[in-house]
Amino acid sequence: MATRTDTRAPAPQASDSHDLIRVHGARVNNLKDVSVEIPKRRLTVFTGVSGSGKSSLVFSTIAAESQRMINETYSAFVQGFMPTLARPEVDVLEGLTTAIIVDQQRLGADPRSTVGTVTDANAMLRILFSRLGEPHIGPPGAYAFNVPSVRASGAITVERGNKKTVKATFDRTGGMCPRCEGRGTVSDIDLTQLYDDSKSLSEGAFTIPGWKSDSQWTVQVYAQSGFVDPDKPIRRYTRKELQDFLYGEPVKVKVNGVNLTYEGLIPKIQKSFLSKDKEAMQPHIRAFVERAVTFTTCPECEGTRLSEGARSSKIDRVSIADACAMQISDLAAWVRGLDEPSVAPLLTALGGTLDSFVEIGLGYLSLDRPSGTLSGGEAQRVKMIRHLGSSLTDVTYVFDEPTIGLHPHDIQRMNGLLLRLRDKGNTVLVVEHKPETIVIADHIVDLGPGAGTAGGTVCFEGTVEGLRAGDTVTGRHFDDRAAVKKTVREPTGVLEIRGAHTHNLRDVDVDVPLGVLTVVTGVAGSGKSSLVHGSIPPGENVVSVDQGAIRGSRRSNPATYTGLLDPIRKAFAKANDVKPALFSANSEGACPGCNGAGVVYSDLAMMAGVASTCDECEGKRFQSAVLEYRFAGRDISEVLAMSVAEAEEFFGTGEGRIPAAHRVLGRLSDVGLGYLSLGQPLTTLSGGERQRLKLATHMAEKGGVYVLDEPTAGLHLADVQQLLGLLDRIVDSGTSVVVVEHHQAVMAHADWIIDLGPGAGHDGGRIVFEGTPADLVAGRATLTGEHLAAYVGA
Repeated sequence: MATRTDTRAPAPQASDSHDLIRVHGARVNNLKDVSVEIPKRRLTVFTGVSGSGKSSLVFSTIAAESQRMINETYSAFVQGFMPTLARPEVDVLEGLTTAIIVDQQRLGADPRSTVGTVTDANAMLRILFSRLGEPHIGPPGAYAFNVPSVRASGAITVERGNKKTVKATFDRTGGMCPRCEGRGTVSDIDLTQLYDDSKSLSEGAFTIPGWKSDSQWTVQVYAQSGFVDPDKPIRRYTRKELQDFLYGEPVKVKVNGVNLTYEGLIPKIQKSFLSKDKEAMQPHIRAFVERAVTFTTCPECEGTRLSEGARSSKIDRVSIADACAMQISDLAAWVRGLDEPSVAPLLTALGGTLDSFVEIGLGYLSLDRPSGTLSGGEAQRVKMIRHLGSSLTDVTYVFDEPTIGLHPHDIQRMNGLLLRLRDKGNTVLVVEHKPETIVIADHIVDLGPGAGTAGGTVCFEGTVEGLRAGDTVTGRHFDDRAAVKKTVREPTGVLEIRGAHTHNLRDVDVDVPLGVLTVVTGVAGSGKSSLVHGSIPPGENVVSVDQGAIRGSRRSNPATYTGLLDPIRKAFAKANDVKPALFSANSEGACPGCNGAGVVYSDLAMMAGVASTCDECEGKRFQSAVLEYRFAGRDISEVLAMSVAEAEEFFGTGEGRIPAAHRVLGRLSDVGLGYLSLGQPLTTLSGGERQRLKLATHMAEKGGVYVLDEPTAGLHLADVQQLLGLLDRIVDSGTSVVVVEHHQAVMAHADWIIDLGPGAGHDGGRIVFEGTPADLVAGRATLTGEHLAAYVGA
């Protein structure tokens, strides 16, 4: 062992000076030449009102540039297969490290994607069963519901030296259920929703939206195809006629001298309606699809997605289907109980992954849970699993509101995980609104002062104590605490729920009071959403606003999404005596140079594509002729450039008055989006802005009961007060409001609380408290009661 004799301090190394991430002159989205210095190997929290520029700085600038630079280290051939990223608009970015992004993007809603497949737990389970399962049925693929069984035989030609034709057979055993093709459900089309079988085609038998007109080409193809008698009622068709009518193969037919394709009604409906995304359909089309298509559990695999062979192979009387259906905390215990030295490394890795689920607060899930049914917070925590046990250090972890969807009880656990990642020597950047997480930060960057064009500057940098003492919006509201209501509203009736057993609910009986603000609480996984969405289905009198993502391209904006543009286009058309389609950038009025996009995109293969402002319309998206038409002194591009607040004033009085548009703008102002511009692409909105835009749109629907799922998601402390005022106005107008919520300010403001628990998964699913917030605080009998009492200082 060498001994060191030189006791002098080592000379400082140049590499030790790189302990900051420096950002200078960031101008992405609404950022106004932002310059910040972020300490490495520390936990930095970015705060500010929704829309102030937090995500633009953290995700679209720092994380995006880190990813782009890593991608550039690969060869041009490999880059051709990777997403192309443009360099963010920033003058200087120094000191970046590899960024691992854990955002709130929903996991793919592919019907075959489950919690097990996205976390690789299923892959390890398949190897385990292929080694230990009895009877042995094949390699890991034999236990995979994404792999079909394939058999083939025939002649193949091997082109090597002298060509030689040889006979070959190919056989692969897969675990996919052949009936449902690994989906677990089978769909059936209800024929009574497609046509009235007491009528003939010439009498208008079809009840499909848009198919009622006799002159419609699709109807004419069936009536004049020659396969069926158009004057005979459908119920009197022969077996052959009915077969041709419903399932006929595509064939060319002549209708009124025009060549058209005839195919059976069922495949036609599947192609024209069922292959499209339901969320993107018009409301009346979506309602038809929901009526016409019924999904039932696959009778062959009983919803397990697996073939009979895969279900027959067992370890200790447990099949892979049973293992995937177990609650993960129970599955982890089962895996620990297996003592088999031949697969010891596999059992250690699988046990570690399952223990990470429990540690992160997701032990109540099962591996067969479809990934598309996870909430935004659950999806983000599932993505965290692969990073928890990582040995990497000096990495930048970027989180987008990791506490979303978490009960106050679970937030402490999440804080511990963030600190653990930091203590390994990593840089942790967190965008967050919850004071419980802001308070553990080593460094805080507060953006604002407002949202949209009123934000995009750094208002404060420093410690939690400095933030509290500072005069920023976040600092002023940091210690805000809502008081428990002294008087509560009296219910006008009750909505009875009896024997609710969706997911983990245990035959729950509860009366939800009507005419008041009811808040449903409980730890994550206790059964809140199962109770509310499973037992109060959206119907004639119920308006349900869930956490589903808003779908929209860069051509979509608040004006198109809310339907605001329709009355505006009509008013422009009427004032100028032209067609309304001229005032749509996605229709006849679009600039021919950029097709109404406002920018021209140049695809440069593996290099980042270039977007340049269209020379012809100068980014206004409309033809020059359309911009000559005016309404109350403004052209259509000037209207789309207005903020919601400006437009509300413009369309509210004088010659610009359009009552229908003013009503929509009023709802957008009510949810706190007065700063948004009408033509801002939806792709540039933050998570909180999208949630409120969705709420504003649903407020137009007439309903006696509003069901809201975590409306405070993505909201700043200052915005929560405005939301509470909005909820009060909705209730005072005679509408009942039921809210699934974790935010204590909303709980304190409730008239009635229904608390589920006591734990998550099979430890939950029961009502542990019903009553007023004051009674919940006084009793402190549940986890929610304890945290609410601490929050209000009782």
